[in-house]
Amino acid sequence: MLRFGMAAATAAAMFAACVFAPVAAHADIVVTVDKAKQRMLVIVNGEHRHTWPVSTGLGNTPSGSYRPQLLSRNHRSTLFNNAPMPYAIFYSGHYAIHGTTAVAQLGSRASKGCVRLHPSNAAVLFALVQQHGAANTRILIQDSVTRVAHR
Repeated sequence: MLRFGMAAATAAAMFAACVFAPVAAHADIVVTVDKAKQRMLVIVNGEHRHTWPVSTGLGNTPSGSYRPQLLSRNHRSTLFNNAPMPYAIFYSGHYAIHGTTAVAQLGSRASKGCVRLHPSNAAVLFALVQQHGAANTRILIQDSVTRVAHR
């Protein structure tokens, strides 16, 4: 009887752990870059907060899903002649989202591969990632956002 009681208690505890376990953490911030439209959408806690023009690479901004790897407020590029990259959020090797002085080019492809933003928008995004944490931020770089037509 004791053996059955312990087995039942163990099974009940395992069931409770599965049912009442916290749900896997979701991304508080989702940054979506649409390379076709040269736009960035920023969603915070499920709420659309910002849509900004960007400049992605002339054919070489990699698509995919990423997490921020490094934040650098006043970064300078070691690859491109010490170019300023304010509010840099590195997401894949040397690729980053960062501010740019070439604001006239925002909305068209112009970078060497990074995602460029207006410096004030880059500062806002940088602060959001700092506030919510890199682990709670997802960066989606997409060739285009397509919609399926219903018949």
